[in-house]
Amino acid sequence: MKLSSELLPRAHSSETILQTISDLHNSDSIGLKWLTDSDTYSHAFLLARAEEQLEKQIKAGDPLASFLKGQLYFEEGWYDEALLQFEQNTDFQSIYQLGVMYYDGLGTPADPKKGVGYMEEIINSTCPKARHLKFAAAYNLGRAYYEGCGTEISEKEAERLWLIAADHGNPKASVKAQSALGMLYSARHPKDLKKAFFWHSEACGNGSLESQGILGLMYLYGHGIHQNLKAALECLNQASDRGNVYAKGHLVEYYYRRKFFTKAAEFAKR
Repeated sequence: MKLSSELLPRAHSSETILQTISDLHNSDSIGLKWLTDSDTYSHAFLLARAEEQLEKQIKAGDPLASFLKGQLYFEEGWYDEALLQFEQNTDFQSIYQLGVMYYDGLGTPADPKKGVGYMEEIINSTCPKARHLKFAAAYNLGRAYYEGCGTEISEKEAERLWLIAADHGNPKASVKAQSALGMLYSARHPKDLKKAFFWHSEACGNGSLESQGILGLMYLYGHGIHQNLKAALECLNQASDRGNVYAKGHLVEYYYRRKFFTKAAEFAKR
Protein backbone atom coordinates (compact mmCIF):
# COMPACT_ATOMS: atom_id res chain seq x y z
CA MET A 1 0.00 0.00 0.00
CA LYS A 2 1.28 3.45 -0.90
CA LEU A 3 0.20 6.67 0.72
CA SER A 4 -0.16 9.59 -1.61
CA SER A 5 -0.80 13.26 -1.25
CA GLU A 6 -3.42 14.98 -3.36
CA LEU A 7 -1.86 18.31 -2.51
CA LEU A 8 1.91 18.14 -2.35
CA PRO A 9 3.70 16.08 -5.02
CA ARG A 10 1.99 17.41 -8.13
CA ALA A 11 1.51 20.89 -6.68
CA HIS A 12 5.25 21.07 -6.06
CA SER A 13 6.92 19.27 -8.96
CA SER A 14 10.56 20.00 -9.68
CA GLU A 15 9.59 22.38 -12.48
CA THR A 16 7.06 24.19 -10.27
CA ILE A 17 9.66 24.57 -7.53
CA LEU A 18 12.08 26.15 -9.99
CA GLN A 19 9.37 28.57 -11.06
CA THR A 20 8.48 29.31 -7.42
CA ILE A 21 12.08 30.27 -6.65
CA SER A 22 12.06 32.54 -9.68
CA ASP A 23 8.78 34.14 -8.61
CA LEU A 24 10.06 34.74 -5.10
CA HIS A 25 12.99 36.66 -6.58
CA ASN A 26 11.42 38.18 -9.68
CA SER A 27 13.24 41.44 -9.10
CA ASP A 28 16.48 39.69 -10.09
CA SER A 29 15.10 38.51 -13.43
CA ILE A 30 18.43 38.60 -15.24
CA GLY A 31 20.36 36.72 -12.56
CA LEU A 32 17.64 34.07 -12.31
CA LYS A 33 16.98 33.59 -16.01
CA TRP A 34 18.60 30.14 -15.72
CA LEU A 35 15.66 28.94 -13.61
CA THR A 36 13.21 28.93 -16.50
CA ASP A 37 15.46 28.77 -19.55
CA SER A 38 15.31 24.99 -19.96
CA ASP A 39 16.31 25.23 -23.63
CA THR A 40 19.72 26.58 -22.64
CA TYR A 41 20.61 24.61 -19.50
CA SER A 42 20.41 20.94 -18.56
CA HIS A 43 18.10 19.65 -15.86
CA ALA A 44 21.08 18.75 -13.68
CA PHE A 45 22.44 22.29 -13.97
CA LEU A 46 19.07 23.79 -13.05
CA LEU A 47 18.80 21.52 -10.02
CA ALA A 48 22.25 22.49 -8.80
CA ARG A 49 21.47 26.18 -9.14
CA ALA A 50 18.09 25.67 -7.47
CA GLU A 51 19.80 23.99 -4.51
CA GLU A 52 22.20 26.92 -4.29
CA GLN A 53 19.41 29.49 -4.36
CA LEU A 54 17.28 27.57 -1.84
CA GLU A 55 20.22 27.32 0.55
CA LYS A 56 20.64 31.11 0.40
CA GLN A 57 16.96 31.58 1.19
CA ILE A 58 17.12 29.07 4.06
CA LYS A 59 20.04 30.97 5.60
CA ALA A 60 17.98 34.12 5.23
CA GLY A 61 15.27 32.47 7.34
CA ASP A 62 12.73 31.64 4.62
CA PRO A 63 10.62 28.68 5.93
CA LEU A 64 9.10 27.97 2.51
CA ALA A 65 12.57 27.51 1.02
CA SER A 66 13.37 24.87 3.63
CA PHE A 67 10.32 22.85 2.62
CA LEU A 68 10.92 23.38 -1.10
CA LYS A 69 14.44 22.02 -0.82
CA GLY A 70 13.11 18.79 0.69
CA GLN A 71 10.33 18.61 -1.86
CA LEU A 72 12.79 19.15 -4.70
CA TYR A 73 14.73 16.11 -3.50
CA PHE A 74 11.50 14.15 -3.06
CA GLU A 75 10.37 14.87 -6.62
CA GLU A 76 13.75 13.83 -7.98
CA GLY A 77 13.54 10.54 -6.09
CA TRP A 78 16.46 11.46 -3.83
CA TYR A 79 14.64 10.13 -0.81
CA ASP A 80 17.60 9.94 1.60
CA GLU A 81 18.31 13.64 1.06
CA ALA A 82 14.59 14.51 1.19
CA LEU A 83 14.14 12.70 4.50
CA LEU A 84 17.08 14.50 6.08
CA GLN A 85 15.77 17.87 4.90
CA PHE A 86 12.18 17.29 6.01
CA GLU A 87 13.36 16.13 9.44
CA GLN A 88 15.10 19.50 9.90
CA ASN A 89 11.87 21.35 9.17
CA THR A 90 8.93 22.16 11.43
CA ASP A 91 6.27 23.11 8.87
CA PHE A 92 3.19 20.92 8.38
CA GLN A 93 3.93 20.17 4.73
CA SER A 94 7.23 18.59 5.77
CA ILE A 95 5.45 16.67 8.55
CA TYR A 96 2.98 15.34 5.98
CA GLN A 97 5.76 14.19 3.68
CA LEU A 98 7.55 12.52 6.59
CA GLY A 99 4.34 10.58 7.21
CA VAL A 100 4.30 9.40 3.60
CA MET A 101 7.99 8.49 3.61
CA TYR A 102 7.97 6.52 6.87
CA TYR A 103 4.75 4.76 5.92
CA ASP A 104 6.00 3.70 2.50
CA GLY A 105 9.68 3.25 3.37
CA LEU A 106 11.07 6.01 1.15
CA GLY A 107 14.60 6.89 2.21
CA THR A 108 14.12 4.89 5.41
CA PRO A 109 12.96 1.43 6.47
CA ALA A 110 9.17 1.34 6.41
CA ASP A 111 7.60 2.25 9.75
CA PRO A 112 3.82 2.46 9.16
CA LYS A 113 3.09 3.18 12.82
CA LYS A 114 5.38 6.22 12.74
CA GLY A 115 3.79 7.32 9.45
CA VAL A 116 0.36 7.11 11.05
CA GLY A 117 1.65 9.24 13.94
CA TYR A 118 2.67 12.04 11.59
CA MET A 119 -0.74 11.98 9.86
CA GLU A 120 -2.47 12.09 13.25
CA GLU A 121 -0.35 15.12 14.18
CA ILE A 122 -1.83 16.96 11.21
CA ILE A 123 -5.39 15.78 11.87
CA ASN A 124 -5.25 16.80 15.54
CA SER A 125 -3.59 20.17 15.00
CA THR A 126 -5.61 23.34 15.56
CA CYS A 127 -3.06 25.43 13.65
CA PRO A 128 -4.54 27.14 10.55
CA LYS A 129 -1.39 26.20 8.61
CA ALA A 130 -2.34 22.51 8.87
CA ARG A 131 -5.88 23.02 7.57
CA HIS A 132 -5.17 22.49 3.86
CA LEU A 133 -3.52 19.12 4.58
CA LYS A 134 -6.24 17.61 6.76
CA PHE A 135 -8.34 16.16 3.93
CA ALA A 136 -5.40 14.23 2.47
CA ALA A 137 -4.17 13.15 5.92
CA ALA A 138 -7.65 11.90 6.88
CA TYR A 139 -7.85 9.91 3.64
CA ASN A 140 -4.48 8.29 4.33
CA LEU A 141 -5.41 7.49 7.93
CA GLY A 142 -8.65 5.96 6.72
CA ARG A 143 -6.69 3.64 4.45
CA ALA A 144 -4.43 2.68 7.32
CA TYR A 145 -7.40 1.73 9.50
CA TYR A 146 -9.19 -0.05 6.66
CA GLU A 147 -6.17 -2.20 5.84
CA GLY A 148 -4.79 -2.47 9.38
CA CYS A 149 -1.35 -1.16 8.43
CA GLY A 150 0.32 0.89 11.17
CA THR A 151 -2.79 0.58 13.32
CA GLU A 152 -5.57 -1.88 14.10
CA ILE A 153 -8.19 -2.74 11.49
CA SER A 154 -11.35 -0.68 11.97
CA GLU A 155 -13.83 -0.22 9.14
CA LYS A 156 -15.85 2.11 11.36
CA GLU A 157 -12.86 4.40 11.95
CA ALA A 158 -11.93 4.25 8.26
CA GLU A 159 -15.47 5.33 7.35
CA ARG A 160 -15.36 8.18 9.90
CA LEU A 161 -12.06 9.48 8.56
CA TRP A 162 -13.09 9.16 4.91
CA LEU A 163 -16.28 11.11 5.63
CA ILE A 164 -14.11 13.89 7.09
CA ALA A 165 -11.79 13.74 4.09
CA ALA A 166 -14.67 13.67 1.57
CA ASP A 167 -16.28 16.76 3.17
CA HIS A 168 -19.76 16.31 1.67
CA GLY A 169 -18.36 16.11 -1.85
CA ASN A 170 -16.37 19.33 -1.69
CA PRO A 171 -14.25 19.40 -4.90
CA LYS A 172 -11.36 20.85 -2.87
CA ALA A 173 -11.47 17.95 -0.41
CA SER A 174 -10.18 14.40 -0.97
CA VAL A 175 -11.63 12.99 -4.17
CA LYS A 176 -9.90 9.71 -3.33
CA ALA A 177 -11.89 9.53 -0.10
CA GLN A 178 -15.13 10.16 -1.98
CA SER A 179 -14.36 7.26 -4.30
CA ALA A 180 -13.25 5.08 -1.38
CA LEU A 181 -16.60 5.66 0.35
CA GLY A 182 -18.38 4.54 -2.81
CA MET A 183 -16.34 1.33 -2.74
CA LEU A 184 -16.91 0.85 0.98
CA TYR A 185 -20.70 1.09 0.78
CA SER A 186 -20.89 -1.28 -2.18
CA ALA A 187 -18.59 -3.88 -0.60
CA ARG A 188 -19.87 -4.08 2.98
CA HIS A 189 -22.64 -6.39 4.16
CA PRO A 190 -25.36 -5.39 3.85
CA LYS A 191 -24.59 -3.18 0.87
CA ASP A 192 -25.83 0.40 0.79
CA LEU A 193 -25.92 1.04 -2.94
CA LYS A 194 -27.70 4.38 -2.65
CA LYS A 195 -24.83 5.75 -0.56
CA ALA A 196 -22.35 4.08 -2.93
CA PHE A 197 -24.00 5.79 -5.90
CA PHE A 198 -23.99 9.15 -4.13
CA TRP A 199 -20.27 9.04 -3.34
CA HIS A 200 -19.24 7.72 -6.73
CA SER A 201 -21.31 10.54 -8.28
CA GLU A 202 -19.52 13.12 -6.13
CA ALA A 203 -16.10 11.65 -6.95
CA CYS A 204 -16.91 11.41 -10.66
CA GLY A 205 -18.07 15.02 -10.70
CA ASN A 206 -14.75 15.97 -9.13
CA GLY A 207 -12.71 14.10 -11.74
CA SER A 208 -12.34 10.52 -10.45
CA LEU A 209 -11.74 8.20 -13.40
CA GLU A 210 -12.31 5.11 -11.26
CA SER A 211 -15.70 6.29 -10.01
CA GLN A 212 -16.76 7.30 -13.51
CA GLY A 213 -16.36 3.70 -14.70
CA ILE A 214 -18.21 2.33 -11.69
CA LEU A 215 -21.05 4.81 -12.18
CA GLY A 216 -21.45 3.52 -15.71
CA LEU A 217 -21.98 -0.01 -14.38
CA MET A 218 -24.39 1.17 -11.69
CA TYR A 219 -26.50 2.87 -14.36
CA LEU A 220 -26.17 -0.16 -16.64
CA TYR A 221 -27.46 -2.66 -14.09
CA GLY A 222 -29.65 -0.37 -11.98
CA HIS A 223 -27.56 -0.66 -8.83
CA GLY A 224 -28.39 2.14 -6.39
CA ILE A 225 -30.20 4.07 -9.13
CA HIS A 226 -32.83 3.46 -11.79
CA GLN A 227 -31.39 1.66 -14.80
CA ASN A 228 -30.40 4.18 -17.47
CA LEU A 229 -28.70 2.81 -20.57
CA LYS A 230 -27.95 6.23 -22.06
CA ALA A 231 -26.24 7.45 -18.87
CA ALA A 232 -24.43 4.12 -18.53
CA LEU A 233 -22.91 4.24 -22.02
CA GLU A 234 -22.03 7.90 -21.62
CA CYS A 235 -20.11 7.22 -18.39
CA LEU A 236 -18.42 4.09 -19.72
CA ASN A 237 -17.44 5.70 -23.01
CA GLN A 238 -16.01 8.79 -21.32
CA ALA A 239 -14.13 6.65 -18.79
CA SER A 240 -12.80 4.44 -21.58
CA ASP A 241 -11.64 7.47 -23.55
CA ARG A 242 -9.79 8.67 -20.44
CA GLY A 243 -7.95 5.37 -20.15
CA ASN A 244 -10.13 3.31 -17.80
CA VAL A 245 -9.43 -0.28 -18.91
CA TYR A 246 -12.15 -1.56 -16.57
CA ALA A 247 -14.78 0.52 -18.39
CA LYS A 248 -13.40 -0.46 -21.79
CA GLY A 249 -13.68 -4.17 -20.94
CA HIS A 250 -17.32 -3.80 -19.91
CA LEU A 251 -18.11 -1.94 -23.14
CA VAL A 252 -16.60 -4.80 -25.15
CA GLU A 253 -18.71 -7.27 -23.18
CA TYR A 254 -21.85 -5.14 -23.59
CA TYR A 255 -21.54 -4.86 -27.37
CA TYR A 256 -20.53 -8.51 -27.77
CA ARG A 257 -23.56 -9.79 -25.85
CA ARG A 258 -25.80 -7.71 -28.09
CA LYS A 259 -24.05 -9.15 -31.15
CA PHE A 260 -22.58 -5.78 -32.16
CA PHE A 261 -19.38 -7.61 -33.02
CA THR A 262 -17.81 -4.85 -35.07
CA LYS A 263 -18.31 -2.38 -32.25
CA ALA A 264 -16.98 -4.87 -29.69
CA ALA A 265 -13.88 -5.52 -31.80
CA GLU A 266 -13.34 -1.78 -32.22
CA PHE A 267 -13.24 -1.23 -28.45
CA ALA A 268 -11.12 -4.33 -27.89
CA LYS A 269 -8.42 -2.95 -30.21
CA ARG A 270 -8.20 0.44 -28.49
